[in-house]
This record gives sequence, structure tokens and C-alpha cells, in this order.
Amino acid sequence: MSSVLLSLPRRPGRATALVAFLSVASAPCAFAQTADDQNAGDLPTLVVSATGIPTPETEVASSVSIVTADDIARAQQRTLPDVLQSLPGLNVVQTGGPGGQTSVFIRGTNSNHVKVLIDGIDAGNPSTPNGAFDFGQLMASDLERVEVLRGPQSGLYGSDAIGGVIAVTTKKGEGPPKVTAYVEGGALGTFNQYAGLSGSTEKLSYSFNVTHFSSTDIPVTPQNIAPPFWPLNPNAYDNWTYSTRLDWQAADNFAVNFVARYIDSSLAFTPDTYPPPTYSGVPAAQRSTSYASMFFTKGEGVWKAFDDRLITTFGVSELSTSNPTVGPNTSVNGTYEGDRQIYYLRSNYAFAPGQNLLVGAERRNESMTSATAYTSIDAATGDTGVYAEYQGNLWNRLFFAANVRYDSDDSFGDHTTFRLAPALLFDETGTKLKASYGTGFKAPTLYQLYAPYYGNQNLLPEESTGWDAGFEQKAFGDRVLFGVTYFHNNITNLISYDPVTYQNINISNAVSQGVEAFIAVKVTDRIDARVDYTYTDVVGYVPPGLPFGAACAPIDATSCNPLRRPNNKVSLTLGWRPTDELDLTASLVYASSWWDIVRLTSNYIDQPGYTVVNVAANYKLNANAMLFGRIDNLFDQTYENPNGFLAPGFGAYGGVKLTW
Repeated sequence: MSSVLLSLPRRPGRATALVAFLSVASAPCAFAQTADDQNAGDLPTLVVSATGIPTPETEVASSVSIVTADDIARAQQRTLPDVLQSLPGLNVVQTGGPGGQTSVFIRGTNSNHVKVLIDGIDAGNPSTPNGAFDFGQLMASDLERVEVLRGPQSGLYGSDAIGGVIAVTTKKGEGPPKVTAYVEGGALGTFNQYAGLSGSTEKLSYSFNVTHFSSTDIPVTPQNIAPPFWPLNPNAYDNWTYSTRLDWQAADNFAVNFVARYIDSSLAFTPDTYPPPTYSGVPAAQRSTSYASMFFTKGEGVWKAFDDRLITTFGVSELSTSNPTVGPNTSVNGTYEGDRQIYYLRSNYAFAPGQNLLVGAERRNESMTSATAYTSIDAATGDTGVYAEYQGNLWNRLFFAANVRYDSDDSFGDHTTFRLAPALLFDETGTKLKASYGTGFKAPTLYQLYAPYYGNQNLLPEESTGWDAGFEQKAFGDRVLFGVTYFHNNITNLISYDPVTYQNINISNAVSQGVEAFIAVKVTDRIDARVDYTYTDVVGYVPPGLPFGAACAPIDATSCNPLRRPNNKVSLTLGWRPTDELDLTASLVYASSWWDIVRLTSNYIDQPGYTVVNVAANYKLNANAMLFGRIDNLFDQTYENPNGFLAPGFGAYGGVKLTW
């Protein structure tokens, strides 16, 4: 079973990035745009990712967590891993602080079983061995909304959505022209800046953003894995992100949307080396540098007809990545480049009150090239998918979504997936009963198919069947909301590495099951609290006599513990607004121990868990200025996640935010 696989990109010049930022754009999907529009005022919170149609959260059966721009600003979260850290059902693994390779495991599934959408653009990296998105590269400064949808979702989203979907939407310009900027400094040699211009006219809304994130002194390597007096170099991370969003209402019934994001980053890091004659692993004495260049763009048209009951969206998205690593340690040096285009058409027809039919089609083309001291790859593949979904409301009590999708993949052939998700509301008691059942699949990556020595063109897609069931209950005049959901997922045809043939093969299966529970309390109009608990149990299985693969710790001859899945996770968030000017927040995240692999050996270890507390304060000086400060890891908890990589210790940060 795959775990965290390192992928590292190349950086074009900053001038090129600025030109791209100013001139090339593309927009969030029309679904997300509609959700933004409908969330104005006192309307209920809407969920978009569960069905592709903006739907009140109370009517959605799927398990979804929503983080808003206000939530991000209150907690002063600077990166997407910061945003995701406390959410239920997720385990975030980052190799050593800001900029380190970051993977997310949803409900115990693999790190590449997560579909990541940035303004509707598929963000999975086609040039990496497992195809996963590196969450550590995405800044949070211009994010409007993050939705985390748990459970298999391939019936709507196609490949990769075995564990769930993480959908990120950026901010849309509104109102008179506004300039926002902040500057921040603090621990780890941190010096961050952000500037944004946004607004709207009668026909056009616009948003332009530049973010610079820099940390020059990030301790990563534990002393106990290095020889005495061995140099331990800190990581240094630098990220420039340029983004824009343009929404143009060209006519009463036709809009054109564009969005673009360019990420240019570098990470100085310590690789592992195995010098002769003993070939025992040690951290390298000198750092190498990985560069990440990622360009996301999308353009689309949105046409409305029949009094807006029919909404048709068509467009094209593009992802381009380049990931070189350079340095004295030639074993990690190499260049990886990937590219993906998706052409799509979808229509949503509201044919009766509360009744929607969504249909769509898309064509995906992707390619990769790589060159290292040992191998080179030049490969391409594609997929054509069509899908349909019915979403209904019966008697304002029973809400139902059902979808089905057919994919024809250029590499492995045809595949059909589906999902059913009913919810039953009892307004009289404030009760919601919910359930879902669906299937998912993960297509083999280009590396798994075509890499010299390791590739296997006979690989089948990884597949899953999953279901969940639970309830939510309001109490005390809607001031308390609590709920429990049980989930179960069977995953088959998992791709593992066979040490005998040196090839990737479909060898193992896994069962993931557990419970997600929460309680949210509005103590007063100025104090709120929420506690989430997740229990996850995952076991991998292989036929007798066959290898498990490196990412699964053996239990017995036929079963193993997949790595980096803690059984227990607790998160607590508190918010207090003692005055109109002062806003205080605190969060606690606890993760129990998990099985991991020792960084410099092939041994397995029961890695100790951790408890981390963060606090933040925002103080509004006036309508145009705000002071802010936060402390991460308040009690200076020392822990490694994953093994061999220190997480950041106690760190204080502060700055000022200005708005004109």
C-alpha cells in the first residue's frame, strides 16, 4: 500500500510567473460560484462538493467538513495543511514543517486516494510515482472555502476519489475596489507577506493576489539518527504564489469565468545517504534543494436558460508541473515534469421544485517526463468519462442523491462507479438520519505503468466499495449539535511493490472502518466550541507467500498494519470574542500512536502519538488596521510525523493586516 512518496518540482523565472499571474486566468467551477452567491445574507450553509449542486448542509447525506475564509483568518492558518490538521477523518503527515512533502490520509485510505480540486482543477501530480498532490505547496491566503468530502466519490469525480474529495475555492471579488495586505514574522526564521486587490463592477468581479511565504531555519533532523558531532542542517522554504480570479457577466444569460494560480517554491532539505563501506543510512552532511513549479488555469462559459432552471457549463482546465531536485547527493537528483488537460461539459436541469438532473462529460489527457541518474520516462495516457446524477427532495423530509459514472481509460479499459446518499430530516425533533453507499477507483499512475524496471502495463485500477451511516441531532434551542457516523470501506487490487520481480503489482486488499463523532456548542453569542473524535481501524491483506510492500507493517503471514494511520484522533476548537475588537481562538489536536517505518532503515516502529495546542488573537485597531499574533505548539511538544522528521516546536508569530 502506498504511503508518502516524495515529489519535487522545478522553478521558472519569477518574471514568467508574474506575466502568467496578470495575463492568464481561469475560474472556479460554476458550482462553486453559485454557492458563493447563494451564501450571501442569512441563507443556510451550502455544500457543493457532495453533489456538484449547491445544497443546504442539512439536506446532504454525505459526511462533509467546511472551513471558511473567516475560520482561516481567525486561526491565522497560512497553509492548506494547517487548515486540514484538525478536521475529522483526516491524518496530515508533513516531513518536517513548512514546505515539507505533505500527504493526507482520509478514513484510513492511501495518500493518493484523495481527489484534490483547486477551483475545480484536478491538482493531482501526474509526474510523481503515486500521483498524489503535495498539500505543503498550497498557501491559504486567498482561500474562500475548503470542503472535505469523505467516502468513495468516483460516481461523480472519477479516478482517485476512493477516500474522498478535498475541494478548494478561492475568493471572488465583491464591492468597491479593496486592497488588503499583511506582513508577519516570527519563529523558524519566518517572514511572510501578502497583498491582494479585489472588487467588482456591474459586469465584472476581479481578484488578484500575491503571497510570499518564507522560513529559513526549520529544525527537521532528530539528533538521535545522526552520528556524534554530525552536522544537522535546518530546512529552508521559500514560496511565491500568484493567483487571479475573473468572473464576467457577458450577457444576462451568459458568463465567462477564468482562474489562474502559479506556485514557485524552493526547499533546501537534508536527504538520506548510505556511504560505503557499511552503507548504513545517515542524514547527508550537505543540503539538496527541490524546486516546485505548478501552474493551474481554467476558462469556462456558463449559459443559463428556462428562467435559470437549466445551467450549462463548458470549459477546459490545465495543470503543468515541473519538479527538479539538485544538490551534492546525486541519488535524489532528477527532474519530473507533468501535464494534464481536461475538457468538460455539464448541465444541471431543475425540472421540478426540489428535483435536479445533472449530466456531464469530460476528456482528460495527461503526460509526464522524468530524468534521473538511473532512469528516464516519457509517457502519456487519457480517459473519457460521462456521468449523471439525480438529486431530489420529497416532502421537504427525504433528500436523495444518486449518481453513476462510466470511464473509458486509454490504459486499462472501462470502469463504472456509482453512489447513493439518502438523508431523512425530522424538523420536529431536530434530527437527521443519513447514509451513503458508493464505489471508487484509482487508475494506475504513469510511473506505475511505464517506469523502467518497475512499471507494469498489466496493472488494474485500485477499487473500493464503501458505506457509512449516522445521525445528527440538535438540542437546547439549536445551540448544541452533535452526531455520530460509522464508516466501512473495502479496497481491492491495491498496487504494491514486489521485491522479487522489482515490479508494481496488484497484490493486496484492505479494510478500513471506524467512527466519526462530534459535538458543537454555541455557549453564548460570543463563545463557541467544537470537539471531533475519529476512530480508524485499517488492516491490509495479501495472499499467503506474497510480499506486503514496504508501507504495511506485518501482523502475521497474511495481514499487516498500513503505515501512518493513528487509531484515535481528537480535535478541539474554541472561539471567544470578548469585545467587538478582540477575537481569540484555541485548538488542540491529539493523535494516538501509529505504525511507521524508521527513516534510515527498513524496520517498522510503533511511532508515539502527540498532542499539539495552538492559540491565536486578532485585535482590530480600526476599520483599516488589525494586529494579530499566534503561538503554535504552545507546550513545545516534541514529536515526529513521520518518523525521522521533527515537527516544529514552540513558535510565536505576529504581524499587522491593513485594508484600504
